[in-house]
Amino acid sequence: MTKVVYWRRDLPPLSEQIEGEHELIATSEHAQMSLANRDELWGRCYRSLTARAEARLAQEVARLGGSCAHVLDEQVTSKVDDATGAMWLVGVYRYVLYRHPPGA
Repeated sequence: MTKVVYWRRDLPPLSEQIEGEHELIATSEHAQMSLANRDELWGRCYRSLTARAEARLAQEVARLGGSCAHVLDEQVTSKVDDATGAMWLVGVYRYVLYRHPPGA
């Protein structure tokens, strides 16, 4: 299986050509807030967010006709719905899209 998403210091192959910089927004699963185990809750939501972001990035690479994406930056914020007691994370990912060079 060919790797499609490269995170921060994990660099894509040097043979790829830069297509452009893009941004993607992803959200984690919703979870019930609990102050007692908030670190565990954050970790679970962050893993969910990362998995969803990676899946969305792979979809965007395919949709845009690229070969891979290199995530340069991520900004993660938490959201809370006081009415339901749910919390979740929202991530904004800035990435560079790469394409195979012509004739490769």
